Amino acid sequence: MNIEQARFKMIEQQIRPWEVLDPAVLDLLAVVKREEFVPRTWHAMAFVDMEIPLPVKDESQPETMLAPRVEARLLQELALKGHETVLEIGTGSGYMAALLAHKAKSVVTVEILPELQSFAAENLAAAGIRNVRVEGGDGVNGWPTAGEVDIIVLSGSVPMLPEGLLRQLRVGGRMTAIVGDAPVMTAQLITRTGPSVWEKTNLFETMVKPLRNAPHPPRFRF
Repeated sequence: MNIEQARFKMIEQQIRPWEVLDPAVLDLLAVVKREEFVPRTWHAMAFVDMEIPLPVKDESQPETMLAPRVEARLLQELALKGHETVLEIGTGSGYMAALLAHKAKSVVTVEILPELQSFAAENLAAAGIRNVRVEGGDGVNGWPTAGEVDIIVLSGSVPMLPEGLLRQLRVGGRMTAIVGDAPVMTAQLITRTGPSVWEKTNLFETMVKPLRNAPHPPRFRF
């Protein structure tokens, strides 16, 4: 396989048609080597429009990387400014954290599965990325040790926006989240515009695996 040709086709045939037109984002996809974050047995599929399985101990509860076009679109919509701090929930392979690291001051990424925490940390170290801290635990309702942050990225879906994460955003901060239940989920950009005000913009419809332990809306009971 010609890796650079495959990367070029991914960018031009999958990502650009998905309204990812920011030159800085497109250039970054050529700089951060996606194949270095894909499990070895899946290297040949690194640039395919699919969610690639990740190495987990319990194969009855699989985990996957987001499709490249989804990662790129979320990155573009966040419009990072270089001086901002980022919190990512759901590290996976570490690829999204690597993309974020190139456009932010620092990134804290939280992974609930120890095997994926180790996998991502090894991938990031091998790629020479030093401004990402990989931490283990359940961050879907917030990660207090990260403090207030400018950017939050949920690399998995949630049935509803977690209150703890909304309040962890600084005023002026932005969060991307894929919200809803299968078969209808909507990627949203949430901006905190005041102490108790969050503005939401719907971006696109998609469907991805939920984050573990994500909160659900209260059920109506008769």
